[in-house]
Amino acid sequence: MTPVPIDNDVYNRVGATWWDEDNPLNLLHGSLTPGRFAYFREVLTDRVGREYAGMRALDVGSGGGFLAEEFAKVGFCVVGVDPSAVSLATARAHAAEGELEIEYLLGIGEKLPVRGTEFDVVYCCDVLEHVTDLDAVIDEIARALKPGGLFLFDTINRTTTSKLVAIKMMQEWRWTRLFDTAIHDWSMCVRPGELVEVMGRHGLQAGDIVGLGPRSTNPLRLLDMTRAARGRLPWGEMSRRLDFGRTRFTGISYMGYAVRA
Repeated sequence: MTPVPIDNDVYNRVGATWWDEDNPLNLLHGSLTPGRFAYFREVLTDRVGREYAGMRALDVGSGGGFLAEEFAKVGFCVVGVDPSAVSLATARAHAAEGELEIEYLLGIGEKLPVRGTEFDVVYCCDVLEHVTDLDAVIDEIARALKPGGLFLFDTINRTTTSKLVAIKMMQEWRWTRLFDTAIHDWSMCVRPGELVEVMGRHGLQAGDIVGLGPRSTNPLRLLDMTRAARGRLPWGEMSRRLDFGRTRFTGISYMGYAVRA
């Protein structure tokens, strides 16, 4: 069967409401933003310390600015890059409302509009499974990092479990899907070993890799997904109920870090 092309234009169609809890994209925020950032703070504390004033962070695929604002709040000078002009406008407006100074630039991961060795930290979340040239994106991330700089990431694994959750449940089954369109192609998802190999070719030494997924074991969460898909439960609340965060299981999604040699 020929894979259905990913509809990346969805971020332009609904990108004006990233921060709206009724927008399916807000599923990435409810508990995923704090879950990811809690892990990233652990890595930063271990590798850098607790003071980030004056340090520069690059957000590759910044979307509506969920993680960019978290990094800015703890002291980083943040630059966000995204190919969706609509999402960038939303991110700029929300940052201005919160009086956060974040620079947002239009661009793609394969050709980042930044200078080389400019950033102490580069992070890339919910992006690597969308790119057509993973090797080029990792090469650009390595170029943007200072020697010794940190690359923080998360992405969807390519397993039978991830196909059930990310493809079947989230985009094909009409009673649980987020959008009536393809937002992921399972064949483009990246296994941890594959990512480690690509990073190594570009001078990024892999460190920790941990699972990222729902931590709730309540079977009622499946019912909540059907309610959210029918507009009876906000997606942001759905995310909080699933309690996304660090797990031992890497079979759905995983997160980790690497260091530029």
